[in-house]
Amino acid sequence: MAPIGWHCCVQFALILWNPEEPEHYVSYYTCHRFTAEESDWGFEEFYEQDKLFIPSDGRTRPLIENNSCNITALVRIIKDPNGDLWRGYMGLRRPKIHTFLNSYIQSLYCISYFREAVYNIPTENDEKSISSTLQEIFYELQTSNIPVDTIEFTKFFGWDSFDYFGKMDIREFSTILRENLENKMKNTKVDGTISKLFTGTMKSYIKCVDVDYESIRIEDYYDIQLSVKGCKNLDDSFLDYIQEKTLDGDNKYKAEDYGLQVAKKGIMFESFPPVLYLHLDRFEYDNQNNCMIKINDRYEFPLEIDLQKYLSPDTDRSKSYKYSLHGVFIHDFIHDNCDNYEDRNRYFVFLRPEKNRRWIRFIDERVTLVTEKKVLDDYYDGVNAANAYMLLYIRDHDIDELLFNILPKDIPVNLQRRSKEEKVTYNLKNEDSNLYLQTWVVTEENFKNHKGFDLVNFDNPQYSFMEISQFKILKEDTYGTFKKMVAEKFKFSADQIRFWVLVSRLNKTIRLDLPIPDSFLDKSMDAIKTELSLRCDEMKLYVEIFEKPLNNKKWFQSTKEISRFLIFIKYFDPYTQTLKNIGHLYVHEFGRVSDIFPILCKKMNFPPNTPLILFEEIKPSMIEKMIPKLTFKKSEIQNGDIICFQKALSLKEIQEHLSAGRIHTIPEFYESLSTSIIVHFKSKFGYRDPKPEFNLVLYRKMGYNAFAKQVAVHLNTDPLNLRFTTVQLSGKPKEIDRNINQTLLEILQFSTCLFYEILDL
Repeated sequence: MAPIGWHCCVQFALILWNPEEPEHYVSYYTCHRFTAEESDWGFEEFYEQDKLFIPSDGRTRPLIENNSCNITALVRIIKDPNGDLWRGYMGLRRPKIHTFLNSYIQSLYCISYFREAVYNIPTENDEKSISSTLQEIFYELQTSNIPVDTIEFTKFFGWDSFDYFGKMDIREFSTILRENLENKMKNTKVDGTISKLFTGTMKSYIKCVDVDYESIRIEDYYDIQLSVKGCKNLDDSFLDYIQEKTLDGDNKYKAEDYGLQVAKKGIMFESFPPVLYLHLDRFEYDNQNNCMIKINDRYEFPLEIDLQKYLSPDTDRSKSYKYSLHGVFIHDFIHDNCDNYEDRNRYFVFLRPEKNRRWIRFIDERVTLVTEKKVLDDYYDGVNAANAYMLLYIRDHDIDELLFNILPKDIPVNLQRRSKEEKVTYNLKNEDSNLYLQTWVVTEENFKNHKGFDLVNFDNPQYSFMEISQFKILKEDTYGTFKKMVAEKFKFSADQIRFWVLVSRLNKTIRLDLPIPDSFLDKSMDAIKTELSLRCDEMKLYVEIFEKPLNNKKWFQSTKEISRFLIFIKYFDPYTQTLKNIGHLYVHEFGRVSDIFPILCKKMNFPPNTPLILFEEIKPSMIEKMIPKLTFKKSEIQNGDIICFQKALSLKEIQEHLSAGRIHTIPEFYESLSTSIIVHFKSKFGYRDPKPEFNLVLYRKMGYNAFAKQVAVHLNTDPLNLRFTTVQLSGKPKEIDRNINQTLLEILQFSTCLFYEILDL
């Protein structure tokens, strides 16, 4: 009797083969977490008995010959206390923003025929490409014990960390991927794979009722988009798709030589492909609110379906068109105010990658077994917004050909070699990191160019990433050597620069902390890192550059010689709705806050006595007003703190801003910053315009007029001359109506990309 809690995670394969012809065999692979309750696991069916004694399936000899054969069992026991590996499938690392990408890649990987074809695309002489990186992803999914990255792959689609979802929908993405792979497969042994697996044909027709005229077009398709609105299940959607429609009234058909005619219009399927992706259109336009809304009605899809009844009457029906469900793609759209705009979209997939009934859920890195009931019942209901947006069906007749085990020996040697070489390179980089110290150097210019919270942006996808200089230096090199290296980069004398350590405070902000004294010039960088208690693998520094020396000997004063703090200044302009980062300045510990008013006015070219209001930026949710008569010490100001100021506004100016829908106070503006988003603008007419593409940091609560003005300033045009178009989830364009008071949040429901036109008015 096994003890309570006993388990054993096992991957195993059984191989039946003729010792006289070992290159031909029958094999099955599976994995199981054996427990006291589930101690019996294997294959209900292995091979057809009547084929054992005759040559079949491409073999020149039978599997059992002279009453003998070999049966080999391959068993691998995995030390896996949490059961993360035993399922036999690996996850994909989640990108910074949720997308459909990981779900779609996993579905393609699980189609063994397709995976094997991708493996066999000749890429050994290629630079990095879509096909070569997809090969690497598939190979890592098959062999790795840790989740696999897709960063290199996504770069080929023009996606970056902040615009991951908004570039395209899944149909557009799959089209680009399919066409690229199809071109790479041409004139190779896997030529025609895409067509064989995914291509069906349909006939669209328009037939006039009163005259003898008919227009027929037969075309290929690679997936089908079915409507959910008004349909209870998949059968209803197919019937709706092929339902004949009448073109009459204002919608009459213009037939050649016959003018406008009443006509019948319809679509008939001529064939269905072995692998069928069905897109479920769950979005419709809400005229009242001028936006797209998601349909969360209950919608059922069967485990098995016979598609023969949806075929054209003229189609050959001798072939079976029975299909089984092998994939359910789930989209969860949350309508509340999530901190991260794109996190309102969540994607995962249920896949059945083998011939058995075992369902596996892939949520990025997490891979778990689920019940059939979980796949169906939990995502039929319209109770919540988590439901299916795409289905994957595979034709039963083709299951054996499409889903099979790919063994390591079946993977091209060049791909295995390339993977090993890349692992060696990766390991060398790790060894390199043991010798070198990666150091980021932030300049005052970086601060001035930053638009958002904090000093600069290192890794927050909510704001624009900036080019912050990085230096790689041997850990054994001295601080003096490092200073010279940086000074040469910025074309200054090493005596002119001083470095301050940047630290992450407890409130998760990045602030300047302590200067590195010149007494450390002969110390190694690694020793300095240890002495300053920097526990991260890299150093982040702020470089202070002095234009002229204080006297003949010194460029700067020691912070110990005088009670001064180095602080950073930002200015808020309510008219442009922007923060302008001014730079840094020194303040005296016992000086009053009001002492810097003349300095701030001078920096902004304001009259000397302009009334100002100052706030300290403590953290995104804590912006505190400063009292002018208090000292900086009593205001609890220290090195690295950030002060934001604005002009004091009259009641008339406040009313002007309110009427224009503009934020007029610093705390309100910082609150709006928490809802900021990077919007990618593209010219609707490509590179005809002087600025075909650019990014702006805008705020989700902005109305149309406010964001149009920002774009107009960037393009140096009148906002009234601009027209914007967004892309719906279906991929269809939709012009933005300036007369409807929509916020940017409502406009950018499905994409962070807007197309612009400059009208000739």
